[in-house]
Amino acid sequence: MTEKDETEKSKRGTLYDATRMVLLAAVGAASLAQEEMSTFVDRLVERGEMAENDARKLVREIMDRREKLERDRKQHDKKVAGSASKSDLEALTARIAELTRQVEELKKAQEK
Repeated sequence: MTEKDETEKSKRGTLYDATRMVLLAAVGAASLAQEEMSTFVDRLVERGEMAENDARKLVREIMDRREKLERDRKQHDKKVAGSASKSDLEALTARIAELTRQVEELKKAQEK
């Protein structure tokens, strides 16, 4: 194997590792956001600031929206069916930033 081949393999490994880390972070952020949302809504119900039926409806609405986004993502993945492009990585990065922002908002709301 030439030095050029080893460099290319190293670059692919680095891209793979970076992509893997971004995807794992996205999964973790989504999971954390869902837990935080449920905890937040439960506290609103406990305090009497939201009716239990309204809370269930809100959680269901958010879960339905998440499932729709997941279905859309899977359809998109089937269309692309290739390696991640720069725009895909940028979209993931933007999504992670949005989820992080939402988690921070939920944390701030709980602290109040």
